[in-house]
Amino acid sequence: MTRFTTTTLPAASDAIAPDGSEVRLLCRLAGGSMAHFRLPPGGCARAVVHRSVEELWFVTAGEGEMWRRGDGQEEVVALRPGVAISIPVGTAFQFRAAAGSEVAVVGVTMPPWPGDDEAVPTDGPRRPT
Repeated sequence: MTRFTTTTLPAASDAIAPDGSEVRLLCRLAGGSMAHFRLPPGGCARAVVHRSVEELWFVTAGEGEMWRRGDGQEEVVALRPGVAISIPVGTAFQFRAAAGSEVAVVGVTMPPWPGDDEAVPTDGPRRPT
């Protein structure tokens, strides 16, 4: 039997992610989960690497940067509304918000987020706030 889910973005965060960003839970199915992540203006997340999940992010508001390192590649990309990025399994990443702007993204995690021990702290280019 198919079970439909409809969710409205909650006003308050449901949790704080292992990287320090605010999390608002959205929908979940057997193959993946969706959440809204937010960093306040000037905020910088902790650098982490996921053990078993991969993610797709879509920036919905604000400006900032995302650093990613994995499989011999390393890059910093600008985050702004309309930008989509991938975070393959085993990729180290860290994101930050510009001084005058929060960053908000919708992320899909595949398979669904298994718990806080999924994200392992790692070295990143910036000091987290």
